[in-house]
Amino acid sequence: MSRNALKIVTIGGGSSYTPELIEGYIKRKDELPIKEIWLVDIEAGKEKLEIVGEMAKRMVKAAGLDWTVHLTLDRREALKDADYVSTQFRVGLLDARIKDERIPLSHGVLGQETNGAGGMFKAFRTIPVILDIINDMKELCPNAWLVNFTNPAGMVTEAAIKHGGWKKTAGLCNVPIGHRKQAAEKLGLPEEDLFFKFAGINHFHWHRVWDKEGNERTAELIDLIYGPESESESHLKNIHDVPFPYEQIKDLGLLPCGYHRYYYIEDEMLAHSVQEFKEGKTRAQVVKATEARLFELYKDPKLDYKPKELEQRGGTHYSDAACELIASIQNDKRTDMVVSTENNGTITDLPYDCIVEVSGPVTGHGPEPYNWGTFPPAARGIIQVMKGMEETVIRAAIDGDYGAALHAFTINPLVPGGTMAKTLLDELLIAHQEHLPQFADKIKEIEATQPETVAYVTELMKSN
Repeated sequence: MSRNALKIVTIGGGSSYTPELIEGYIKRKDELPIKEIWLVDIEAGKEKLEIVGEMAKRMVKAAGLDWTVHLTLDRREALKDADYVSTQFRVGLLDARIKDERIPLSHGVLGQETNGAGGMFKAFRTIPVILDIINDMKELCPNAWLVNFTNPAGMVTEAAIKHGGWKKTAGLCNVPIGHRKQAAEKLGLPEEDLFFKFAGINHFHWHRVWDKEGNERTAELIDLIYGPESESESHLKNIHDVPFPYEQIKDLGLLPCGYHRYYYIEDEMLAHSVQEFKEGKTRAQVVKATEARLFELYKDPKLDYKPKELEQRGGTHYSDAACELIASIQNDKRTDMVVSTENNGTITDLPYDCIVEVSGPVTGHGPEPYNWGTFPPAARGIIQVMKGMEETVIRAAIDGDYGAALHAFTINPLVPGGTMAKTLLDELLIAHQEHLPQFADKIKEIEATQPETVAYVTELMKSN
């Protein structure tokens, strides 16, 4: 790894998040001796890459920096001799997310980007691509760090480390950042005066909080955030703000992740999502409209800074966290962060070699998680089910194994078992067949024997 002239590559460089990424690098210009930034995308994303790439160049120029920003559709050209590679791509673009949400919701089943049937299909599409990227990295930049915030981040990171063999991988999520800021605000203390321990898996973690005098403040925060007198508690733009059951959170004694709403308050969250579907306003459709407005802003030749409107996109802080992680590795800063990394006994309830989302310092050799130990039974039971589901999804994604995919659907708490699980699986395979070559034989079989399935998906997508 170069220490004096860094080459940083972003795959999915045409993302609407890229301005935040560039802003993060600029903020750390004294820590990161960047020479080149390469933004990579695919042909379908070429127009967005050109728009956001030109904006990135304006931002660098406005900061008075001599960094070179390259735009390319040639991933291998970009990866050669890279020091850091970040991934923020979406296979099938937002139209694929719309299918992930609308098809399950048409049956009254949750459709969501990283949870339930939609989240599993995003993994099916994404995992083969991350493994292809790693194969290129082994040849072209064997010493680079891979910083992943492509969703579902935990499963993609686990595939990269366990199945791709790329140990120098860390996964990131913006959700813990929001929880940290929320705790500081509720307690009226600077964030740096608090100590946090997060543990779980991506979008399914819990956390505890202490102040600098050594007092645990977790129970107090549960009262402040979820108690009878509390006001709106969610800091996530993309999740409906239904109050958690206070008694349940109090009993567990741990602060939940915002995404736990889909499991703890399933009925209310599902009802809200179904209503959005009926109104033609699923989250993916809203995000697509938001992105269109953002890219119109990005076209402005005078715009050389990250616009405030980007915060409405959801997922804010992802990119800045990626920049801090890179800076922490580069300079052995030991910044305390929440990352998806190898368990190695951190959570004793989960397999030693699996990927978990946990707190710890990020050193020059990568994350070093704080020990968590074991969960109370109420959390232990469901997280073991979720990890088993993740491992099964990854196996299905790599092998194209229909039986494993059906098993994953059956394990997932948000997908009804039996006929409905198979119906959703078959319909989503038809809908996403362009991006699922590993399932090609099964898709041909469905097309030949289930014309009603093909017709249903075709008609539903027409009504989008």
